[in-house]
Amino acid sequence: MPAHAPSLHVETGTGTGSARIRDRVARALLVLAAAGAVAAVAGAVGAVADAGPATRMVETWRMLGFGVFAGVFLLLVYRPRLYAGIWELAILNKLGLTLAALSFGSGTDGAGVALIADGAVTLILLAAYVLSRGWTAWSTARVVA
Repeated sequence: MPAHAPSLHVETGTGTGSARIRDRVARALLVLAAAGAVAAVAGAVGAVADAGPATRMVETWRMLGFGVFAGVFLLLVYRPRLYAGIWELAILNKLGLTLAALSFGSGTDGAGVALIADGAVTLILLAAYVLSRGWTAWSTARVVA
């Protein structure tokens, strides 16, 4: 084959390069979300330590939930198109918390903070999901019998 033979691999201007950029932006957003979740864990340590018997368990559950979400976000950073259903569960959870905070309003302690925090995370997750095309994880998911 002559040295000047054309390559069979063709890249378009909107293909691989823009997909890499979208993935980098999506991953940066997910790292931001994970960092926020880690910060929430650190912030919740005091709430657990100060909690009385009536709220100690729920504060511990909340703190550990932040840790789980930090891990979920980091898994999505690592392989954004591998975990079918994880994107959607995370988005629905954060959207649900945002809507709950909105519906509870100022009459509920912490609703305003949750509205802002979970609302921001919902938007971050939606942007990262679209940028990384997270739904394509479903096309590679296999059921093992």
